[in-house]
Amino acid sequence: MTKQEKIKNFDANGIGQLNDGMFGLPFTLEECETVLIPVPWEVTVSYGGGTAEGPEAILNASYQVDLYDPIVKDAWHKGIGMDELSAEVQEKSLALREKAEKYINALAEGASAHNESLLKVSKEIKEECLWLNNWVKNRVLHFLGQNKYVGLIGGDHSTPLGMMQALATKYDNFCVLQIDAHADLRDAYEGFEFSHASIMYNALKIKQVEKLVQVGIRDYCEEELNLINNSNGRVKTFFDRDIKYAQYNGDSWNRICDRIINELPQNIYLSFDIDGLDPKLCPNTGTPVAGGFETEQILFLLEKVVKSGRKIIAFDINEVTPGPEGDEWDANVAARLLYRIANMAKMSMSK
Repeated sequence: MTKQEKIKNFDANGIGQLNDGMFGLPFTLEECETVLIPVPWEVTVSYGGGTAEGPEAILNASYQVDLYDPIVKDAWHKGIGMDELSAEVQEKSLALREKAEKYINALAEGASAHNESLLKVSKEIKEECLWLNNWVKNRVLHFLGQNKYVGLIGGDHSTPLGMMQALATKYDNFCVLQIDAHADLRDAYEGFEFSHASIMYNALKIKQVEKLVQVGIRDYCEEELNLINNSNGRVKTFFDRDIKYAQYNGDSWNRICDRIINELPQNIYLSFDIDGLDPKLCPNTGTPVAGGFETEQILFLLEKVVKSGRKIIAFDINEVTPGPEGDEWDANVAARLLYRIANMAKMSMSK
């Protein structure tokens, strides 16, 4: 059956079939215009774990999402599919996470990072993180080579570095739009060069990343603030406190979004840590922080980005953690956001 025949015969108002693809869509991965790369990795998480289970949880929750999109007409026709979960990535993450936890606990108990056994662990984790970055980069390049629009689902927030490295081979310059509770500008947090808390520090090493625009930041250290202030405008941060205070003084989210968009160049890579939301929407994420956004605030911002004519060249959603005993709330929220974001982002590339 051709893709057009599948579209004609598919009941978009029916129940999502578990034997179909993501969101219950009837397409093969080859027929999907958007491909999502799952990265079940959480080696360097520093607080709560479980985000390696995020991609599978989001896939399972996606069958509950209704397919009508108020912004993108017949959005589901284009197809959104998820690449296969890599057993190798899962196995490496599980094995290394155990070693990383012992390393972090040893440091917390006063051990020296220069201890021979700890140095050995740190070196191994760095090498395997480099392996992951290269694995992600190659998967992204593989699908870009097939003219697919690509998104990534973590895993912890270290996972999209390889994605940005891949995009740097295709685009001379682009901006990272980061929605997050944390600045993620730590230099080798807890001794891990590729820590989830260091993703934007590492992204800034990519020369094609001309700018980093951060939105919703509300948990950061003085070193990160100094980096922002000394970046000569390469890093522009819209702190959660400043956003809230502006609103308390009568400013609107619409006008604040305009100021955010004015900081963005033409090509944008969206990096969305789910903890940028109010924790009521992601209570099981690894490092929740009070404050944050409603889902519609994020969708409103991204709709305005797309309407401005800017292009979202790719995106990631990360740090989604299923709750205990199979609680799907976090994944349900993420799946609904993912559907809308993927549709708008793909639409931006055709304008």
